[in-house]
Amino acid sequence: MSDPAPHLLIVDDDERIRGLLRKFLARNGFLVSVARDAAHARRVLAGLEFDLIVLDVMMPGEDGVELTRALRADLSTPILLLTAKGETEDRIAGLEAGADDYLPKPFEPKELLLRINAILRRMPEPEPETTVPKILQLGPVRYDIERSELMSGEETIRLTATETQLMRIFSEHLRKPVSRTKLVEDLGRDKGQAQERAVDVQITRLRRKIEADPKQPRYLQTVRGEGYMLTPD
Repeated sequence: MSDPAPHLLIVDDDERIRGLLRKFLARNGFLVSVARDAAHARRVLAGLEFDLIVLDVMMPGEDGVELTRALRADLSTPILLLTAKGETEDRIAGLEAGADDYLPKPFEPKELLLRINAILRRMPEPEPETTVPKILQLGPVRYDIERSELMSGEETIRLTATETQLMRIFSEHLRKPVSRTKLVEDLGRDKGQAQERAVDVQITRLRRKIEADPKQPRYLQTVRGEGYMLTPD
């Protein structure tokens, strides 16, 4: 029996764009739901679970960055932002809010498809219940490699899809530097300084979840000239 098709939520105030994306993505094997603004998206999310949210930044009322920040309080579903803004800092603001990636407008539908598939590939595969967990101790925080779970005591610390993939990469290269170039490549992103800067932003967000003092990291260290390195206890 084949796996169910991934379910996407498209949030955009432009009815024409919603319709075009819905038809295009449905033709490429996805289940697609749509919402016209942040309030509509909240109602849809209250009743359904999605594999990925495609979210326009420029919407009336609560914009895409604000909605992303609010959803990240209790939702780990991957978020891809669509932005008409060309400034790098505007895109970084979306990543800092918790988005997994961004795509500037205008874009080719095929490029959106590539980005969506790249994000979905980052999602961890479910592990068998009989798997013996491997735990990384990071001070008071611990990371279960097999379950891709970050815990503080009995509390689960939510990770985005990108943060989960970063932890998997670092777990495979414990105490060894991983270059920014390799991180960009393993995350399935285009090469270039802009994407390396985007990775830096994701590292900063991840440090806030695992470090007592993110500005002086003990576990997710910067190795000058070589990249980043995870050094558990």
